[in-house]
Amino acid sequence: MTQFLQAALLLIFPALVIVAALRDVTSYTIPNWISLVLIAAFGPAALACGLAPSAIGLQLGIGLAALVAGMVMFALGWIGGGDAKLFAAAGLWLGFPAVVTFLMVTAVTGGALAVGLLGLRSLWLRPYVQTGPAWFGRLATPGENVPYGFAIAAGALAAFPQSALMIGAGLG
Repeated sequence: MTQFLQAALLLIFPALVIVAALRDVTSYTIPNWISLVLIAAFGPAALACGLAPSAIGLQLGIGLAALVAGMVMFALGWIGGGDAKLFAAAGLWLGFPAVVTFLMVTAVTGGALAVGLLGLRSLWLRPYVQTGPAWFGRLATPGENVPYGFAIAAGALAAFPQSALMIGAGLG
């Protein structure tokens, strides 16, 4: 039963970061409930995976640092508010050393996403995209934002196997 509970709780993280990425790509919004559920589910997941209080404290510290970094990036206009909250919730779940992979993969994926969107928004490709779904046409609109939640989700999913939670559950 314990392994089933661990697995169920650990599935919350990848499921919700995927939902966040899809919502951001299609609507340029990440609902607050996603980050709130991730934050609320962290405690039960940490306990079910047997994390020591010191490890939980480290995870909380990393989550707080990610929140501050996300707030700074939001204040500078680099990311949206939903992105900042998802960034913090992912930092909480990932902890150390997975946060290093998270930051690197998120940065590389974000750069690739930005370059891809520049190409998609070019005069050459934009006419072909406008016949697709409305959300895809919006992605091709020059001057539109970048759905950075996609990059955050990619970084989070790449780093999750290295997280203390996965290692604590014997899955990392």
